[in-house]
Amino acid sequence: MAAQKDICDAIVIGAGIQGCFTAYHLAKHRKRVILLEQFFLPHSRGSSHGQSRIIRRAYPEDFYTQMMDECYQIWAQLEHEAGTQLHRQTGLLLLGMKENSELKTIQATLSRQGVEHQCLSAEELKQRFPNVLLASGEVGVLDKSGGVLYADKALRALQDAIRHLGGLVCDGEKVMEIKPGFPVTVKSMAGSYQAKSLVITAGPWTNQLLRPLGIELPLQTLRINVCYWREKVPGSYGVSQAFPCFLGLGLSPAPHHIYGLPSGEYPGLMKVCYHHGNNVDPEERDCPEAFSDIQDVQILGRFVRDHLPDLEPKPALLEPCLYTNTPDEHFILDRHPKYDNVVIGAGFSGQPDIPQSQSSKDL
Repeated sequence: MAAQKDICDAIVIGAGIQGCFTAYHLAKHRKRVILLEQFFLPHSRGSSHGQSRIIRRAYPEDFYTQMMDECYQIWAQLEHEAGTQLHRQTGLLLLGMKENSELKTIQATLSRQGVEHQCLSAEELKQRFPNVLLASGEVGVLDKSGGVLYADKALRALQDAIRHLGGLVCDGEKVMEIKPGFPVTVKSMAGSYQAKSLVITAGPWTNQLLRPLGIELPLQTLRINVCYWREKVPGSYGVSQAFPCFLGLGLSPAPHHIYGLPSGEYPGLMKVCYHHGNNVDPEERDCPEAFSDIQDVQILGRFVRDHLPDLEPKPALLEPCLYTNTPDEHFILDRHPKYDNVVIGAGFSGQPDIPQSQSSKDL
């Protein structure tokens, strides 16, 4: 373990899933790594907290679907090392109008990449998932490899692994200054660190760290309402009933995706969310003004009423989460244009998690 005065191999700023996996890969390759996190762990201030996330191979782009092969392998490896379950295969049901271009593109990608899937007509969907109602013309595609990742458990497993491999996980250390060069110097509220390389995976706080380094990325930070809806009959949308994760594409009245996961995080509650939100300063996420616009909740309420009749149409619980997106919704992973030993990863919300972290290590 490196002392603060030592020059380590790498400093990673931000202990969300990207930063944790980056530090994990570095430590596994016998690099001396320090992972800095501004909040005390665990926390719910960013994008990686909560009990569950969807994992899938169903993407419009071939390269994301190809990346997922490595994703699944790394999750299985981490599960084996941690000795705890981090993933559950449930399938992912894509819902949309038969002529929906994104649904057709995803289906074509799955076929090209040899991913096992099933196209389901409205009648087949009704037989298989009787507690899902479809409007006229809506169909489904089932990505059988889709499932649930246990997010909080994964973060703990990664942070434990980093420490076990000799890395430092330093929480409650907000970064105050970055001095580029070789070595790069990072000053936090608790001390000063030096490293051969720096990786910035700070999510909504990325540009706060990059502006003093002369660049600003086109990142949009959104406050998402993570909504949980009460089952009229507990367990009716649960894994025990073979209910899958789902993703609604272009379904009226929603201009953005709607997604859901089987009930289980909270007894009798199912997570159904809108893949969009309101612009927010990450430092003001919990200010009263951030709660004022609930258009997304109203959209979800109509969707639940029309498509998931065995849920109460008003959310029982709302939890905030932050998304960080780029204009084209593809992530950024690159070196700083002036400082070659500074690597930046940002804009990962809604995209595959793990291969980019391996790539951060490679950069």
